[in-house]
Amino acid sequence: MPKMKSHSGSKKRFRFTASGKVKRKHSHKNHILTKKGPTRIRRLRGMTVASEPDQKRIKEMLPYGAK
Repeated sequence: MPKMKSHSGSKKRFRFTASGKVKRKHSHKNHILTKKGPTRIRRLRGMTVASEPDQKRIKEMLPYGAK
């Protein structure tokens, strides 16, 4: 049987933790940052874990990354 293809957009946006959870970037951090306060911008740094329903959809798009 042929290999499955990974979703190209998902490859660029998501990573997996060692336990198999999906990490994602915070939203609202790309532009129009002048009106957002420093505390808010600081909270949006780094990665966070995606919600359970989203993790299921992302793992279907990335069949070879998840455990």
